[in-house]
Amino acid sequence: MSPRSASVNEELRRRSRERLLQAAVELVGERGYEATTLGDLADRAGSARGLVSYYFPGKRQLVQSAVHRLMHRTLEEALEREPRTDDGRERMARAIDAILGLAHDRPVLMRQHMAGLLQGEGFVQCPEQRRLAELLGETIARYGSGNPSDYPMLRALLMGAVYAALVPGVPMSIPVLRTELFQRYGLEWELGIPPESGAPAGTADTDLSRFFATDERSTPIPTPPPKAALTPEGPADDRPAEPSDM
Repeated sequence: MSPRSASVNEELRRRSRERLLQAAVELVGERGYEATTLGDLADRAGSARGLVSYYFPGKRQLVQSAVHRLMHRTLEEALEREPRTDDGRERMARAIDAILGLAHDRPVLMRQHMAGLLQGEGFVQCPEQRRLAELLGETIARYGSGNPSDYPMLRALLMGAVYAALVPGVPMSIPVLRTELFQRYGLEWELGIPPESGAPAGTADTDLSRFFATDERSTPIPTPPPKAALTPEGPADDRPAEPSDM
């Protein structure tokens, strides 16, 4: 068999990374963080277990990157949905509703994410986290703020609202949290996507494939610096060849 070209291996590595991100969101949402092993993630992604540690330093980093992907793609969808608008107040309302919606729709996943952020490493610096920060920064800028401290404040308020919605035993309702945030930014209730009254938590669409480019190429995701040369041939499926030191 002829060796695969560099471009083919790059594409297969991209797909494998995307599948690991999708697997992390799905499994942690289903089972929780502690009950999900690296082997489970590799199996769900259809990847060799060694590839998990090739792309991510550990499970915590993989899960945080995966949730940040879900967050930034959910936010992106909300901001660009029809009718599209450049109105800063409408876009702020959509951003608030998108993040609160994740707390309502995916409580297990978001609770595990918030707990992970309190670990020693805090935010994982990855492409997914940076894109989320860019979108929130653009939102606060279009809202009309020129104060550099307003972005970290928006981030803190959204994180606090998610935490308040998910704290075991004494959760606050999404509509109450939405009201507080909308009052903070002077937004009318009718803006954004008002929550459905009585909608049960955890009933979101389970198909997340649109957020993860496992087949067709979309915006390229940077690949990590190679830890070792890849072997020229790999398995017959679309897994990339594993690093030779694993």
